[in-house]
Amino acid sequence: MESVSLTFMSIKKINPLPGQESVWDYPRPPAIQPFSGHIRIVFQGEIILDTNRSYRILETSHPPSYYFPIQDFKPNAIRKVAGSSYCEWKGMAEYYEIEANGIKAKKCAWGYANPYERFAAIKDHVSVYAHMMDACFVNDELVQAQAGDFYGGWITANIVGPFKGEHGTWGW
Repeated sequence: MESVSLTFMSIKKINPLPGQESVWDYPRPPAIQPFSGHIRIVFQGEIILDTNRSYRILETSHPPSYYFPIQDFKPNAIRKVAGSSYCEWKGMAEYYEIEANGIKAKKCAWGYANPYERFAAIKDHVSVYAHMMDACFVNDELVQAQAGDFYGGWITANIVGPFKGEHGTWGW
């Protein structure tokens, strides 16, 4: 294992096997990458998203976050809600709720109405917190949510860490 130096600590990078990616090889500032794999999101027993159109954001120490066209969600499943936050790389984020079978998951998704130029492709796209859904799938593999309530990364078998947010660590 290779040691990666971080502020005030040192962690052990998991070396990826063939076909795997290490989040410690992802860039900072983050990169955007088109993804044509199959994505499904299930909430309250309903498939609210089934698409092959998305983007992955790849950032050092984070599993990928996926951004989906708003129009690919089931009709009336997603609505903008009050609230915003700021990302130094993408700009001002706005939040969304998802509803199915009369149940709402509040502020479970976010997007950028006017992202900075480098991330213009994710305009009119949203990313979803996997831990707030029944299940999220990438190419039929059940996703594990990145730890913590703030980070929105999706962990699959081909992604290795350790990941920011695990065990309450690395809150920089």
